[in-house]
Amino acid sequence: MLRCKEVQSFIVEHLLGEVVDVYCGGPDVFNGKVEACADNVLTLEHNEKYTHIAIDKIIAIWRT
Repeated sequence: MLRCKEVQSFIVEHLLGEVVDVYCGGPDVFNGKVEACADNVLTLEHNEKYTHIAIDKIIAIWRT
């Protein structure tokens, strides 16, 4: 749980409003603008659609 709070703080402080790619394992990479990060859930917006990702599932995140 501590890791989630640290990752959430990092995302809010450094990536809020940025366009990112998020890798959670397997073949899928999620892409979008960081709209919110709260309650251990990252919210991305892409083409007016929202993707919600559990922070504890994130392996890597980077700006695009």
